[in-house]
Amino acid sequence: MNVKILSLIIMSLLIFSSCEKKKEKPEAKTIYYELENKSVPDFDEQLAYDYIKKQISFGPRNPNSIGHQQTKEFLLNELKKFADTVFVQSFTYPGYDNEKLNLSNIIASFNPTSKHRILLCAHWDTRPRAEEDANPNNRDKPILGANDGASGVAILLAIAKQLKEQKINYGIDIVLFDGEDYGKEGDLMNYSLGAKYFIQNKPDYIKPQFGILLDMVGDKEAKFMKEPNSMSFAPDVVEMVWNLAKELNLKTFSNDISQPIYDDHIPLGEMGIKIIDIIDAELIGADSPNPRRNYWHTQKDTIENIGIETLNEVGQLLTHLIYSLKFVEK
Repeated sequence: MNVKILSLIIMSLLIFSSCEKKKEKPEAKTIYYELENKSVPDFDEQLAYDYIKKQISFGPRNPNSIGHQQTKEFLLNELKKFADTVFVQSFTYPGYDNEKLNLSNIIASFNPTSKHRILLCAHWDTRPRAEEDANPNNRDKPILGANDGASGVAILLAIAKQLKEQKINYGIDIVLFDGEDYGKEGDLMNYSLGAKYFIQNKPDYIKPQFGILLDMVGDKEAKFMKEPNSMSFAPDVVEMVWNLAKELNLKTFSNDISQPIYDDHIPLGEMGIKIIDIIDAELIGADSPNPRRNYWHTQKDTIENIGIETLNEVGQLLTHLIYSLKFVEK
C-alpha cells in the first residue's frame, strides 16, 4: 500500500477516535453540602404544639381506625396549603389475624425539580396496642401517641408552613410514613411498613443528599443522643447536626451514644440513603429512672408529657439547618 495512503488512513482513525472520546459524557460532579452563617426565621413552637393537639383530637391513629382516616384527611389538606406537590402512596398489607391494613404514606415536596434535595420524615400512625401499660385491661387498646407519632409530624407541619412563607433554593421532601408502629414486640418484619414500601416505590425525583427522621421528639425532659445506626448510615450528617445543636446551645442534645434503634431510617439506610434518626431513645422500654417518662407504648402517651421548649429546640435546629444549608458541586 502507498505510504501516503496508509498515513491518511491512520490519521483518519485517530481523528475518529478523538471525536468518539469527545462524545463521552463528562464525569458526574460530586455534590457536597455545608452550613453557612445566615439569618434564619424563628420556629413557631406554639404552632407545633397546636398541631400535636389537633392530631390527638382525632383519637388513636392506628391503621383502619376512624382516627386514622380523619388524620390522613387533615394532614393532606394541611400540607396542600404549603407544599408545591402533595400526594399519597396508598397500599395494603396483610396484618395479624387476617387483618387487611389500608396504609398511606403522605409525601409533600418543595421545589420538586431541583436536583439538590434533603428528606425530612416522621411516622403519623399510632400503635394499635399498649402492651407496656401497667394496667392489663389497657394492653389491647390503641395508644393516643402524643409523643410517639404526633410530635415529629407536628414539627414537620410547622416547618412546611415556614417553607411556604420563606422559600429556599433547593428541594425538600417531607414524608409522613404510615404503619411504623404496627408490629408486635420483637416482630421487626411488621414494623416500619410505610418506610419499607416507600423505599421500594420511591418517586424518581426524590434523590436526597441526606435525610433526617424525627421520632418521639416532644417530651419535656427529652434527651437526644447519637444513635448508632445513624452513625453508620451517615456519620457526617450526625456530626453536622450535633455540632449545630452545640452551637445553638440546645440542652436536649447530648454527645452520648444511645442504644441502636430499629426505626423508619433502617429500611432507607439499608438501601443507600444517608439518613439519621433524632429520637429520645431512653423512652424505649418504658424503664426510665424517671417514673413520668415511663409511658412508651402505654395509655399515658398524652399531651401532659409534651414540652413546648423541646419542640422549640428541635424545630430551631431544623430551621437553622434548612436555611443555612448550601450545596456545592465539585
